[in-house]
Amino acid sequence: MSSPSSTRRPDRLLILSVFIVASCGLAYELVAGALASYLLGDSVLQFSSIIGCYLFAMGVGSHLSKYVKDEDLLARFIDIELLVGLIGGASATVLFVIFAWMAGPFRSVLYALVFALGVLVGMEIPLVMRLLNERKTGFSEIVSRVLTFDYLGALFVSLLFPIVLAPHLGLARTAFLFGIANAGVALLAIRVFRSEIRQRRALTLRASIVLVLLVGGFAASERITQWSERGVFGDEIVHAETTPYQRLVVTKWKDDLRLYINGNLQFSSRDEHRYHEALVHPVLAALPGVKRVLVLGGGDGLAIREILKYPSVEEVTLVDLDPAMTRLFSSAAPLTALNRNAFKDHRVHIINADAGQWLETAGTAFDAIIIDLPDPNSYGLGKLYSEPFYRLVREHLAENGLMVVQSTSPYFAPHAYWCVVTTLEAAGFKTYPYHAYVPSFGEWGFVIADRTGRYQPPTHYALPMRWLDGTATRDMFRFPADMQRIEVEPNRLNSQALVRYFEEDWHRVIR
Repeated sequence: MSSPSSTRRPDRLLILSVFIVASCGLAYELVAGALASYLLGDSVLQFSSIIGCYLFAMGVGSHLSKYVKDEDLLARFIDIELLVGLIGGASATVLFVIFAWMAGPFRSVLYALVFALGVLVGMEIPLVMRLLNERKTGFSEIVSRVLTFDYLGALFVSLLFPIVLAPHLGLARTAFLFGIANAGVALLAIRVFRSEIRQRRALTLRASIVLVLLVGGFAASERITQWSERGVFGDEIVHAETTPYQRLVVTKWKDDLRLYINGNLQFSSRDEHRYHEALVHPVLAALPGVKRVLVLGGGDGLAIREILKYPSVEEVTLVDLDPAMTRLFSSAAPLTALNRNAFKDHRVHIINADAGQWLETAGTAFDAIIIDLPDPNSYGLGKLYSEPFYRLVREHLAENGLMVVQSTSPYFAPHAYWCVVTTLEAAGFKTYPYHAYVPSFGEWGFVIADRTGRYQPPTHYALPMRWLDGTATRDMFRFPADMQRIEVEPNRLNSQALVRYFEEDWHRVIR
């Protein structure tokens, strides 16, 4: 006759497995959503569709669980744990490889993996409840304990994933880590329930093979990811890092350094001077005696490099969300050479914070504000191009000050570009749209704005430039027939029209 303690031990293992199952299931969902948003953009669409697919698949799995025979419950539960661990653990690495070398089927494979994982995870909880029921545990207690640990596991991972796992392990190793946890549950179940399991040796062998594969994948995942990214970017990867906010990749080919954020090119060292001269100097050269400058975004320090050329500048405040970005461009020798150690200048103050939240608490006015944020390809970025945000910026601009916004391409994304212009005007600014040719990007757009309507583009520059001069500046403020203004609605928080325009414009380009 078994003692109460020996009876409780298997039950406790089953409840613990619910916690791990819930943790692993949500982790795979978060990995898939983060990876899709990194590679495809539009994080709201990616997470929404992935969550919907996953939850639907869990419903399918719950339905299918009723076809598992009672005498096979333990063995099937262990097999499902192994399958979830193997598929979920390898999912991020498989998706990286597919995106790099055959991007066409990426979406199909992504949703196939999410659906398969959802079906398997959906089967796990009903099977655990049936196993507990076989042990004469009361139904109300079963439901209470299972759902409690299910929700606790989800909470645990939802906090751990963005704070610890994604930034320190990366997506591929995080997936393998949870795959190892699934395989560990399977091996522990085999040990605890060894007297109740038929074909125990075969199950142990399968579990051991899966565990070895997952541990090997964990050890090799970084090399596999870098090899995959080399296929995406083409050049040697000299730095790759996943932060809580984005994926940073720096590549090198001969003398060309390139920065990619979430797979999107941010600059090429061969022609970034065109972009940053066009961004900074038409503003600062028109402000004699400029002293206080605010930069929102621009964590690479390249805009600050140009700002510091003005001897009258006494203070530059940089607000960039990601400390990993500013740390990288403050410490990596090739990158600090590119920005000429801009972050080491005593006039520069770095603040790692959300630009909108920081502006709400800052009480300072600036002579010039340079907004050098990534393109509005998500709702998180779109809010920083919205009418309320620009009204907030306006409160921090001196009466005779100037601001400038990088505004995507007026040629490739005309609706998005003119939406930025329209939004600035809706926020009370007078606007001065212009564009410059940057070989890595093509025609690129900017918008200068002020309170007074008195801005005049500079006709010459006292500072030496690599590209910009009076003639180039005059031409920048002229738009040819195929880049004329388009009537669009302003970007407001409740509609985020800019994100829609941006996606539609660039979709037409790459279609």
